[in-house]
Amino acid sequence: MPDINALDNMLELIFYCLQPIRNLIKKPMIITSGFRNQQINFLAGGAFNSQHKEGKAADFVIKGMTPKQIIEIIKSDAILDQVSADIKKTTKKKYSAHKIREMLTVEEI
Repeated sequence: MPDINALDNMLELIFYCLQPIRNLIKKPMIITSGFRNQQINFLAGGAFNSQHKEGKAADFVIKGMTPKQIIEIIKSDAILDQVSADIKKTTKKKYSAHKIREMLTVEEI
């Protein structure tokens, strides 16, 4: 069970990263992995310092898109600037494109 900090991290990840990117791509994301406790992370072959254990990481796929296509969209400054602007409109928090990029780690598999 995630603690309150991991829950807060998961909400930020969803609200400030995953959902805005999903909105821009206009296709549903299938989350294949999110928060993992230490035991599940070990069984999944996750790194010792995996961000999944803190609720700061999610693995996902988007049907009809290759990992390379998803990575190119996420790396696009224009996309991240739009996400940042949308966040600024809807919340008092300020997330720059750079901060959002730091929150996202995309690995090609």
